[in-house]
Amino acid sequence: MSNIAIFGATGMTGLCALKAAVEKGLTVRAFVRDPAKVPDNLRSRVEIVVGNVLNDADVLKAVEGMDAVAVVLGTNNDLKATTDLSVGMQNIVNAMKHHNVPVVSVCLSAFLFYDVDKVPPVFKELNADHQREFDIAKGSGLKYICVLPPHIADQPKSGYIIEFDKSPGRVVSKYDLGEFLIDSLSKPEYYEKVCGIMSKN
Repeated sequence: MSNIAIFGATGMTGLCALKAAVEKGLTVRAFVRDPAKVPDNLRSRVEIVVGNVLNDADVLKAVEGMDAVAVVLGTNNDLKATTDLSVGMQNIVNAMKHHNVPVVSVCLSAFLFYDVDKVPPVFKELNADHQREFDIAKGSGLKYICVLPPHIADQPKSGYIIEFDKSPGRVVSKYDLGEFLIDSLSKPEYYEKVCGIMSKN
């Protein structure tokens, strides 16, 4: 697996996934709305595709020729009700099926491990769209890796710990999370799994 597309490539975790993919020597297509947000040290090492994940034609072009996709969509800390994540995910799944791209990793939220009534009220609207995004990934028929991180911290990477169907801890480094989103694409033991993650330190 050598050609991957990253959606949400300029967010906090997306940039870490982008860096991890480049460091692994992969051929990377970064799907972005604002190309100026791609750091100078990565810009010449990736293919930048400008588009909107809500536009199915943009997504279709971005997925063509890829071996796998990493989805790191976010809302920039906007917690209000949205369907952007799930609509974007559906467009990505449709494009992957059209181009026969089999593997996708998806960054979601550890709140999906909670009973709905135990999710903090401030996160309930966003969590509802994460749930829709989660359901789309699991029902896609693709080799999905659903990654449900806890608090994502701006701290050095220390290696990650993965557990299936539960959260192993309360904090993950954004660098460890970004690395796993890329690593897992080439590791069949994670296919069709729901992965909790934490950093070792």
